[in-house]
Amino acid sequence: MESYTNGRMSNYLDTIDSPADVKKLTVPQLQELAEEIRGRLIQSVAKTGGHIGPNLGVVELTIAMHYVFDTPQDSFVFDVSHQAYVHKLLTGRAKQFETIRQPGGLNGFMLRTESEHDSFGAGHAGTALSAALGMAVARDMSGGSEHVVALAGDAAFTCGISYEALNNIATQTKRMIIVLNDNAWSIDKNVGAIASYFHKVVTHPSFHYLHERAQGLVNRFGGKVGTHVLRKAEESVKGLIGPSMIFEEFGLDYYGPIDGHDLPLLIETFQFLKQQNKPVILHAITQKGRGFQPALDKQKKFHGLGPYDPSTGETVPAGSKTYSEIFAESLTKLANKNDKIVAITAAMPNGTALDLFRPHHPTRYFDVGIAEEHAVIFAAGMATKGYKPFCAIYSTFLQRAFDPIVHDVALQELPVVFCMDRGGLSGDDGPTHHGLFDISYLRGIPNIVHMVPRNEDELADMMYTATLYNDGPVAIRYPRGTGVGTAVKDEPIALEIGKAEIIKQGSDVLVLGLGALFPLAEEMAQRLETQGFSAAVVNPRFAKPVDRAMLEEFSRKVGLIVSFEDHVLAGGFGSVVLEELNALKIDIPVVRIGWPDHFIEHGKVDALREKYGITVDAAMQRALPYLNQIQKQRRAVS
Repeated sequence: MESYTNGRMSNYLDTIDSPADVKKLTVPQLQELAEEIRGRLIQSVAKTGGHIGPNLGVVELTIAMHYVFDTPQDSFVFDVSHQAYVHKLLTGRAKQFETIRQPGGLNGFMLRTESEHDSFGAGHAGTALSAALGMAVARDMSGGSEHVVALAGDAAFTCGISYEALNNIATQTKRMIIVLNDNAWSIDKNVGAIASYFHKVVTHPSFHYLHERAQGLVNRFGGKVGTHVLRKAEESVKGLIGPSMIFEEFGLDYYGPIDGHDLPLLIETFQFLKQQNKPVILHAITQKGRGFQPALDKQKKFHGLGPYDPSTGETVPAGSKTYSEIFAESLTKLANKNDKIVAITAAMPNGTALDLFRPHHPTRYFDVGIAEEHAVIFAAGMATKGYKPFCAIYSTFLQRAFDPIVHDVALQELPVVFCMDRGGLSGDDGPTHHGLFDISYLRGIPNIVHMVPRNEDELADMMYTATLYNDGPVAIRYPRGTGVGTAVKDEPIALEIGKAEIIKQGSDVLVLGLGALFPLAEEMAQRLETQGFSAAVVNPRFAKPVDRAMLEEFSRKVGLIVSFEDHVLAGGFGSVVLEELNALKIDIPVVRIGWPDHFIEHGKVDALREKYGITVDAAMQRALPYLNQIQKQRRAVS
């Protein structure tokens, strides 16, 4: 977007092919550049969807970092990295920016294979400090002099990994810079003692007064004097906030808080911090969604969303309800009748739709922050006291809590319910968010039941079934986005554990369609019927325990089994089928349709399914040799 200054038109962004070009601009020109970048973000992300709010908040921070430091020699590590759009614009990717999150285009997160300026890939919270420390220690061991800067939002400090890193930084490296980007939000409003602590620091009158003095002194005398005042601000209020600043206790020198949108102050401060031979942390206050009123008015919505109208911020209304909404509505109804049901989320009330549950049962709703491990063990503790915790965590994020699932829940046979949103491909968000591994990483755990619904109504039934099951944990995976449009009946029914649903009988081919891919199983059966084959269709419902009796019945009369799953083939549902057939000593060909053994890139779901053969056409092609064999056997018999 072009901006006007003193009657002339400027367009600095198009002149930037690398961070070296940022350094050629004056500070007033950088301020114009910041407004151009905001305009580009608002217009481009309106077409592609993405994390608009966080990126609008770090424009000046990112410009200042690139003005003072030198990537790729210096390393920037962004926590989560959903706020790296500005970094991409300043590192030679501006001309490609409108391809972000599109098939074949830029990734929505940092990606090492995309640019030498992306020093560390990410997509989950809390990793930046540990990765940056690893880089700093490696630099020290190699005798290097480059800088390592970690930018982490305040929400990342609700994540335990961040504190594991903080515990080690001062003893393991002598030089590292942490930027605390404090905007009081992750996706929803931050929660817990850490969020309250940061709020106390920022809102304390002594900090506000001395911060203003620091800005004035920076303008008059330069960065060292101003930064000295910032340190004095911290010292003057230590006793009022606590016995000592938390970061000082970890051995880091603390500077701030400062205005994260004041470019001259940021540049002066970074130039000062660049000279420090000690681990330091800069506390910068930013405004999520700055420069775009709809994003300021609805910060939760504009954290990350699909395409929108750039003039109004309005999004295209969805049609059917999402699986997340069905989950929240069903849980609310169950909780209305059962006062032992509680809901737990790890900083994802909006993404999991538990914000729909919260108003109905506020005392039975718990947001623990970005702390999946804690969420699971917290749920285990509640379960020991007779409560039925429903832990709503994305499939990809639940990976972080694998050990608590094993050690604290399953080993003790506690009836915790894991509701795994985004089970399956997550489309535009890419490999860090695809939920393609949960069947594999859960089914080897004893005492766990794993259910997969084929539609909205079955999800409600499975949730009700989970409330009745008390012999151990239950996992339910369901996909991102809207369902197939099946109405949810007024009263859910209990499902028999480990019992599949036989939709259609058949004698030549058994087609199994797990969860979201059940429609492909139905379509394949129809195709087989038109070619003269008798095809059975089964909704497995359970990835564990699988319906062994059903498999034995069909495998003794059909000549081929085909399985569909929105999951990696390695260790997935198709593997379960093979293992059960092996245990039954039944030798029958099995065509497994699922995702290959590598990380899947971002893109549109239908296009990626086509590319990787998750289609009926691909299944028919792979089944062809076995179908020919069935026909030969028929002719031989006749």
